Amino acid sequence: MNPAAGSGDLVARDARCLWHPYTQHATDGAPLAVVGARGATLTLADGREVIDAISAWWTCLHGHGEPRLLDAARRQGERLDHVAFAGATHEPAVALAEALLAAAPRGTPPLTRVFFSDDGSTAVEVALKIAFQAAAARGATGRRTFLALAGSYHGDTFGAMSVGDREPFFAPFAPLLFDVLRAPVDPAGFAAVFDRCHETLAAVIVEPLVQGAAGMRMHGVELLRTIAARCRAAGVPLIADEVFTGFGRTGALFACAKAGVAPDLLCVAKGLTSAAAPLAATLATEALFDAFRAPERRRMLAHGHSMTAHPIGCAVALESLALCRERDVPARLEAIGARIERALAPLRGHPHVRDLRRCGGIVAFDLAAPVPAATPSGGAAGGGYFTERAPRLRARALELGVLLRPLGTAIYACPPACTDDAQCDRIAAAMAALADVT
Repeated sequence: MNPAAGSGDLVARDARCLWHPYTQHATDGAPLAVVGARGATLTLADGREVIDAISAWWTCLHGHGEPRLLDAARRQGERLDHVAFAGATHEPAVALAEALLAAAPRGTPPLTRVFFSDDGSTAVEVALKIAFQAAAARGATGRRTFLALAGSYHGDTFGAMSVGDREPFFAPFAPLLFDVLRAPVDPAGFAAVFDRCHETLAAVIVEPLVQGAAGMRMHGVELLRTIAARCRAAGVPLIADEVFTGFGRTGALFACAKAGVAPDLLCVAKGLTSAAAPLAATLATEALFDAFRAPERRRMLAHGHSMTAHPIGCAVALESLALCRERDVPARLEAIGARIERALAPLRGHPHVRDLRRCGGIVAFDLAAPVPAATPSGGAAGGGYFTERAPRLRARALELGVLLRPLGTAIYACPPACTDDAQCDRIAAAMAALADVT
């Protein structure tokens, strides 16, 4: 079939039956009709090819259609497709757990246990439940509060929404969310808040080094070290949400390791399987695991998913970890980010550009908000995640052959590790062009 012939039909069928994530169907344009992908490139139904500069929403670590991952999925599917993981085990889950624990940031106490789930939000839910229930099991019934950083985002399920900021996404659910304390994103500010409330904390949760959905806000290693030191001294578990930052995105296999920090709970997803299968994991210390071991069955962690430790997903993740080591993915992403940042360096003097920044393979800058103008709804056009500029920014990038999805007026790229130099340069050129889109 001619790809272009099916483009309009596919979009029309989509419009009749689908509900897309983070999409305002009343105003957003038609979705891209994607018919194929290879490496860093997406093929559209109309025949165009565009560079996937956001790694399929930060998931596609090695590139689309990586043969070794697809082969791993096929081989595992021929042996064992799935089995209920409550009361059963299998080689891919055990081997992946062993590999994750060996690769995780080293600390005292070390991470020794892996709980598998389905996506990043559920990995965070598991961590929150573990921390809360473990405190209760130890008799620390006063430790019922979580502390998170201002501007945080940890997922879209109810516990994850609670530890994330209410704005811009979760305000409609405020009556259903539990209260969480917030600390500034700086060492002194965090320490001041922590010292006032640490005796009430079940855990502290952070996105190490980069707060992704907040607009690629970046902070230095000193903040993470301050958080870890305070938590260790006070006996408060530290949850590191590395759903986005894990597996090389920051230039190290884990952002925590870049800061020399080891958490008590580590949440991973996205790059875990490089988008070739859905899978997530929560790593925990032995002390937290032991809090659930008891003669009473009700002391168990009563949490699970139908697809927990899916054998095909585990096999893919195991192969992805091997690729990370063999290809030195963290170093490759560091080089990709550095090249894009160098190409964008002239923007540092641009009147519409603020705070050009980079962490590993993640490069971002902010657009200055234009003078607010009245909108038909009575609001104001301008900055923020829901800016009316967003569709125009995405459209302009696509005209230049690059898929970007700005976070409001935060323009960013985090391409896959297979992105070559010419593709890096095209990504940088498209980002630079957005500086003049109003």
